[in-house]
Amino acid sequence: MCTKMEPIGFAYTDATEIPKHWTVSDVEGTLVIDKKYLEGLRDIRAGQQIVVVFQFHKSPKFSPEYLRQIPRYSTEKKGVFSICSPVRPNPIGISVLEVLKIKDNILHVKGIDMLNGTPILDIKPNIKKD
Repeated sequence: MCTKMEPIGFAYTDATEIPKHWTVSDVEGTLVIDKKYLEGLRDIRAGQQIVVVFQFHKSPKFSPEYLRQIPRYSTEKKGVFSICSPVRPNPIGISVLEVLKIKDNILHVKGIDMLNGTPILDIKPNIKKD
């Protein structure tokens, strides 16, 4: 069974350097969502956090040699599913971003760790356990 996904929009930023993870990012940018999904954005508000699912569209094609990789913070190889490498069997990433402002189909966000033009696959609420 093959799964095909289509982007719902794209991420944009003017930043020249992108942090490797959203937890260390202060980078601001926009998520421009296709207008056909406008009703789905209706209840997103400034100040809330959203989980953005995106495609690592610039990653190399995955092969078995990437099952173990050396992450930036280590000198030892680790299994791909225990690290945040963009080189994965399915090149999908997630980030938790702060919504600064929303106008129509454009979300102004903070915490971007995506390259300019990154395809956005989905947006979900960031629900915290109390």
